[in-house]
Amino acid sequence: MSNLRYLLGTARVPFLILTPACVVLGVGTAVWTSGAVSALHVIVVLFGAMCSHVSVNAFNEYMDFKSGLDHRTERTPFSGGSGTLPARPELARQALGVAVISLIITALVGVYFLWVRGWALLPLGLLGLFVVVSYTPWFTRHPFFCLIAPGLGFGPLMVMGTDFALTGDYTWTAFIASLVPFFLVSDLLLLNQFPDAEPDRSVGRRHYPITVGRRRSSLIYGGFSALAHLSVVLGVALGLLPRAVLIGLAGLALVVPTALGAYRYAEDIEKLVPYLGLNVAINILTPVLVAVGLFLAGV
Repeated sequence: MSNLRYLLGTARVPFLILTPACVVLGVGTAVWTSGAVSALHVIVVLFGAMCSHVSVNAFNEYMDFKSGLDHRTERTPFSGGSGTLPARPELARQALGVAVISLIITALVGVYFLWVRGWALLPLGLLGLFVVVSYTPWFTRHPFFCLIAPGLGFGPLMVMGTDFALTGDYTWTAFIASLVPFFLVSDLLLLNQFPDAEPDRSVGRRHYPITVGRRRSSLIYGGFSALAHLSVVLGVALGLLPRAVLIGLAGLALVVPTALGAYRYAEDIEKLVPYLGLNVAINILTPVLVAVGLFLAGV
């Protein structure tokens, strides 16, 4: 039981709540555009999405431990990994097993929906698997791709993938809705990189807090936050989203102080930590509120 508890640590279980928040947005677009959806398919999609999130987390834990990064990082409640493998290094191989098995399950869920919905899902699925496997060893060494890869995974890939799995079609509605988590989750990882910039640099990572500095990166954070909410407004203006999704703009009450705090305390990690927490709340709250708007309009 002790080993199981530690292995769950490598999955970063407390952070897995981001997955249902993004999946429910894809369910919302499917309901609004197509009406009723299969509850069984929703459960299968959520299971596959959770496995993909577990996989990328476990790969990251394993690779950060093997590179020595875990021993150089000062963890915060929202960054720096779980600390599981430095505490129990003998579980490294099992952590890698968690990553691989979760990836295989994700692929099998994808194969099921290829059978149900057709081959048009294949490019999205393959790109998703590539992002999971490549994020830590490759994307983190290229600033632009390191910025957008998390948002790509939880935005277009997860939201549009959910919508397609439930409806069998790609829609502009799902695309415009997916831009909300695209920008927000990219911001989530960007801000979480602020405390880790120096240790990350020591193992060859290159993200924007390293290459342009934390203060300039906070401006990217503010820009992406604005674009996430402008996506909602644009979707309504184009008639791709119902007016009810404007409830998602309520998240601006957290976005504005978080963006200002990120700029003000970019170089003061201790004072920045509370804003990392607000950033997590924004990433959960906003997609869920947009999904609620879609469900209300679809009733």
